[in-house]
Amino acid sequence: MDNESEIHYLDHAATSWPKPRQVIDAVQEALLEYAANPGRGSHRMAVRASRAVFGARKVLAQLFRIKNPNDIAFTPSTTEALNLAIKGFLKPGDHVVATAVEHNSVRRPLEYLKRTIGIQVTYVDTDQTGALQIGQIESALTASTKLVIVNHSSNLLGSILPVKEIGQLTRSKGIVLLVDAAQSAGILPIDVEAMGVDMLAFPGHKGLLGPQGTGGLYIHPDIDLVPLLHGGTGSQSEAIDQPDVRPDRYESGTLNLSGIAGLRAGVEVVANETVEKIHNKEWSLTQRMMEGLLAIEGVKVLGPALGEPRTGIVSFLVGSADPSETAFILDQHYGIAVRSGFHCTPLAHGCAGTTETGAVRASVGFYSQDSDVDALIAAVKEMKQHYS
Repeated sequence: MDNESEIHYLDHAATSWPKPRQVIDAVQEALLEYAANPGRGSHRMAVRASRAVFGARKVLAQLFRIKNPNDIAFTPSTTEALNLAIKGFLKPGDHVVATAVEHNSVRRPLEYLKRTIGIQVTYVDTDQTGALQIGQIESALTASTKLVIVNHSSNLLGSILPVKEIGQLTRSKGIVLLVDAAQSAGILPIDVEAMGVDMLAFPGHKGLLGPQGTGGLYIHPDIDLVPLLHGGTGSQSEAIDQPDVRPDRYESGTLNLSGIAGLRAGVEVVANETVEKIHNKEWSLTQRMMEGLLAIEGVKVLGPALGEPRTGIVSFLVGSADPSETAFILDQHYGIAVRSGFHCTPLAHGCAGTTETGAVRASVGFYSQDSDVDALIAAVKEMKQHYS
């Protein structure tokens, strides 16, 4: 690497970087000017903090076509949002259908509830590319099915699942649909009403361009979840039980004010650029990356074929090389940041046929450039010649 400070960041599926200047400014402004406790107190700083939090709820509601911003509960991550949705909704004996490309943030809570309260779970396999047919979900449903969980886009394969069609099915059956939008929020269009989504878990720090430590859960107004946390909410403090009012019911403790202020700014950037423009750019970059990698003898690319829909994720193997070693060399010798391993989704590796090896994952974002992609292709080509 010629310049040790130079980096080609291709790990946007983990977190987006760099952050927009608007996000940095919003975080700094919150910390410097109104870093009081939102919802606690009526002094001017606390009021401004509360307005900032509601403003973030409002722009998120607009982005996801949610009617009432107060149906969005802020969480520190998609992981906590999914835990709130799963543990707060399911009861003993309930049956759940989930896909085999789910993240451990879905699988582990489900397996925990299997052991502790006796829920039943069916995991529906995708094909090797991550594609899923609606009939596979329908055939897995039983009379006891209460919840279907779908990863909008696989964090390993980049495949896009047919959420709208699944939503039509679940609505017709009276079954609740929970969507994990960790890899799609801010990148793919999401309309919770049109898509039949009853709960939507999303991160603030990936496609929405906000800071880490932010995320949330949309909860349909007809759904009442048992809160994951109980404690201070700033409202109904005289009551011994958790308040019923939203979003306070699901937001015990002090919110990440500066993070949420930054998230609002990130969502506004996404809205101004448009989700369609962002997705088109990321798709173009993935196609460029796939073309270059597929032209290298011995490189295997996972997920949908060249030209097929996908999010900005390209996972691959370089011959028989260990993915962890490949990622290490890319970082240390070429200044390219990727991720290797099993990406917290072992069942998806089973679908892809990489259970024994794992994979290298390169993922682009809105601020990625052709030069980042070209640097990866050139590095892999050189590695194939000298390290294999």
